[in-house]
Amino acid sequence: MGVAEKVRRLTEAEYLVLERAAEFKSEFHEGEMFAMAGGTRRHSLITGNLLREFSGKLDGRNCALYNSDLRVKVEATGLLTYPDLSMACGDQRFLDSEEDVLVNPLLIAEVLSDSTEAYDRGTKFSHYRQIPSLREYLLVSHREPRIDQFIRQPEEDWLLRTTAGLRATLRLSSCKISIPLARIFARVQFVPTPIRPPAPPRS
Repeated sequence: MGVAEKVRRLTEAEYLVLERAAEFKSEFHEGEMFAMAGGTRRHSLITGNLLREFSGKLDGRNCALYNSDLRVKVEATGLLTYPDLSMACGDQRFLDSEEDVLVNPLLIAEVLSDSTEAYDRGTKFSHYRQIPSLREYLLVSHREPRIDQFIRQPEEDWLLRTTAGLRATLRLSSCKISIPLARIFARVQFVPTPIRPPAPPRS
């Protein structure tokens, strides 16, 4: 039996050199790079709507919005990733002079997909919770007009508030703005999900 070859782990500096020259995006954690999959038309529409609506509401304020081209680092855990939307207000801190890794977001939003939902709700959120500046985390459904909003409480607990339906309005405590869900999900066509899978054909 052969001896398994030990996998060499990258340093953060090595990852950044590779990533800044790469044609595709990869997350980084504990010395390993993880390629990120592309999004669907629905995912792209929702993300674009989010950025447009946030930008309009925050016009003239000392806040900056970033799309998934900008990395965010969780300093406590070492995770480097690309949120669909991140927002920072006031003084912004970056990892280095390249200013392509934000370390103090106030709000992060992820548009869910079938392949990433469990990760975004579980492991990824456990990392994001360790960013001291983060006040709100949004999980935006791709199946229905629904947003799960996690709000940091003074005791460091996270309050879940769900906003659903095209007549509902998302209210954000971190930046004091409100956005109708009809605007966030504009032009998005949802496919009804069956309550239960179809029964297999009888032989």
